[in-house]
Amino acid sequence: MRTGARADDRPESGRKRLLALLGVVAAVIALPLAVASAGPVGEADQAALRPPAHEDGKRAVPSRPRLLGLGLATAARCGPQLSSGDGIEAQTCVLTQGRDTWARTYYRNATGERLTGVLSFMAPGGRSVEMHCAVDAADDPAVCDTPRQRVAGDMGAYSAVAEFSRSDGGGPLLLRSGSDQVAANGQ
Repeated sequence: MRTGARADDRPESGRKRLLALLGVVAAVIALPLAVASAGPVGEADQAALRPPAHEDGKRAVPSRPRLLGLGLATAARCGPQLSSGDGIEAQTCVLTQGRDTWARTYYRNATGERLTGVLSFMAPGGRSVEMHCAVDAADDPAVCDTPRQRVAGDMGAYSAVAEFSRSDGGGPLLLRSGSDQVAANGQ
C-alpha cells in the first residue's frame, strides 16, 4: 500500500519537469531574439562605437569597418585602411546583403577643409555607379554609400574605388582607396 506522501511527490516531480522543459523552450526562443536585437546599430549607439583616439587626441578611422545599420547577414569585402599626409583617411568596401550589393567608403577628414569625394561602384559587364560625396571639414568618422542594386553575376567581379580631392578642384588627388587594393596612397 502506498502512502499519501508518495502520491503527492509525483505531481511535484511532474511540475518540476514541466517547468524545466518550459525554461529550455524559453531559452531557445530568447536566444535568436537577443541576437537579432543586438544586430543593426542605430544612430543613438554611434557614440559608443567611436574608434580609439590617436596620440594627438584625434579619432581615427576604425581599422575594421563599423557596419552601422547593417544586419547580421551582411558580407563586406574591404580594402586596407589608407591615409594621406594631407590628413584624409579612408577604407572602401563592397557590401552584400541578401540579393543587394553596394559600395561604402569609411573616411575621416582631418585636413581642416571641405573636400569632394567620388565613390565609384563597378559591376560585371562594365556597369558602374558614381556617387559624389560632400566631405565636411569635421574630424569625425563618416561614411558615403552608393545606392543598392541587385546582384548580377559573380560577387568577386564587383569593386569600389573612392577618390578624395579638394572641393575647388585645384591640386592633385589627395587619396584613392579601393575595395581590392593591396596598398596605395594619394595617387
